[in-house]
Amino acid sequence: MSEKNREGKRTARERLAEERAKQKTAEKRRRVLIVGASVVCVLGLAAVVGVVAANSGKDKDDSSGPVVAPSGAKGQDSLAIPVGKEGAGSTLVVWEDFRCPACKAFETAYRPTVHELTGSGKLKVEYHLATIIDGNMGGTGSRNAANAAACAQDAGKFPGYHDVLYENQPDETSDDYADNEKLLELAKKVDGLDTPAFRTCVEKGTHNSWVEKSAAAFRNGGFSGTPTVLLDGKNIYQDRTMTPAKLKQQVEAANKG
Repeated sequence: MSEKNREGKRTARERLAEERAKQKTAEKRRRVLIVGASVVCVLGLAAVVGVVAANSGKDKDDSSGPVVAPSGAKGQDSLAIPVGKEGAGSTLVVWEDFRCPACKAFETAYRPTVHELTGSGKLKVEYHLATIIDGNMGGTGSRNAANAAACAQDAGKFPGYHDVLYENQPDETSDDYADNEKLLELAKKVDGLDTPAFRTCVEKGTHNSWVEKSAAAFRNGGFSGTPTVLLDGKNIYQDRTMTPAKLKQQVEAANKG
């Protein structure tokens, strides 16, 4: 083989090695960005605890009515919206905010597994609604979306509407969900939800005071941010090794026990 050919092959190998190195670097950067995005709401909460507290009394006229829990709410002060069978072997407690991008990231990644496990009767989920982005960024979109989700629970349509809200989540800095018409428009994506009763519930803010009570429970609960995800009492969102497959494995193990 001529020196020229050997040099050509060596150069080709070097180019291939360089390309693989670039791909690995890009993949590593992508993973870092995903992790960084997933803690945005956590870091925001830590930085603006005072702002949250200052904003907690705003819009008082809209949330000073009687506390009306949505139909079927469970737990202390009826602040948990349950999904799944009561006798499931594991319970997943999720604190979330419909404006929180980290919550959307969690939902997008884990939703198929959670649906599978609740559908098979192995997992029960208790959703608790928080409003930290309203405090961080200003506005009422977190609260209004949570109220609308509670109205969907009254109609027996919470899971579907919950998913639709995350699928259509606006940018964190945009308060689109403060617009009840936007929330009503999204209800049309859930079969049977767009009814006069639902519209009235959303427009009147029937569950606003309940949402504020839930938000206060979050602020006083010692949680570091949203989403907070507890599997049988253990915070799995802080576990960097957690995956949907690992969640499924742990739930199935608990059900066997």
